[in-house]
Amino acid sequence: MWKDFCSLFKKDCQIMINGKFFLVAFGSLLIYTLFINFGYIDFMEMQLYNVYLYDPQGTQREASELICPVASLEELEAVLSVDTNGVGIDASSGTPNIILYYGSEKVDNHRADYASSLLHSSDQYAAQIVGTNTTEQKQRKEMSCEFLFIEIVAVGFLGIASVLFKEKQMGVIRVHAVLPLKKSLFVLSKLAVFLLSDFVFAALLTLLNVGFSDTIRILPAVLAQTAILSLIMALVGFGCTMLLNDFKQFSLAYLVIALFAATPVFLSANTSVKMAWIDWHPLYQVYMGLKNAYFETPVKNPFYYICSACGIAVLFVIVQTAFRKEMGKEG
Repeated sequence: MWKDFCSLFKKDCQIMINGKFFLVAFGSLLIYTLFINFGYIDFMEMQLYNVYLYDPQGTQREASELICPVASLEELEAVLSVDTNGVGIDASSGTPNIILYYGSEKVDNHRADYASSLLHSSDQYAAQIVGTNTTEQKQRKEMSCEFLFIEIVAVGFLGIASVLFKEKQMGVIRVHAVLPLKKSLFVLSKLAVFLLSDFVFAALLTLLNVGFSDTIRILPAVLAQTAILSLIMALVGFGCTMLLNDFKQFSLAYLVIALFAATPVFLSANTSVKMAWIDWHPLYQVYMGLKNAYFETPVKNPFYYICSACGIAVLFVIVQTAFRKEMGKEG
């Protein structure tokens, strides 16, 4: 049995190599890493608002060094016309007045509060420090989590389908229908290949973008959530491939799962939009488990893992049944 499994595993690895799956995964890893390090982080740093102060009488003696002084109201208006995210402070009358370009009410209030805070000595405030992540580290972990989720849900789901449809066209399933092998080994081999590739991808993505010291601490929890998500998506992709006739039909299922299933998860997890039913969404629970793992607060509720294991087991039975049915057609 172990020898048969190893033979199937090597065959699946070779098919994925020939199909450039690993090359595509490496390309995705490279693009994600470049975006996080040279795009997203730099962009988020630009979101810090520049504050400009016109104070000809020098009334604001406790103003922060972060404030840029200007010599006239004309200069203040000129810099704000260029830096529309910036905030101006006109203290020529002795009372500071905030000047800014309209954006949105919440953001404008935040910009005004930030500018006002720079007029006072930081000694007047007692800040409570919570968490262990810097702003940059938090951004890196958030984006790494989101890209890992996207890679497994979208790219991994599409990958297993492309491999299986190719094998259906090559008659591989027809061959397995007559070989003296346990039929479950075919499914287990596919799951093992994609699970291991997702493990490697998750480890490299986290290491390259979060850093070695943090990766060592969070990687076991991240891999545990990766395993749950990878097995779910691989089984769903396997089942769709067995139940659908061709890749065109699968494209519709791919659109539904990748777009309509994943979009509510991102909206509820990362924006103020919160669907009342989202807590019943399986991918939402896995996504939050993955995100908590990145922030060193892994899920400890055994009910979550019991439900995940039961869900994976049910999917495996469904996929096994669909695979046997497909072999019957081929035979």
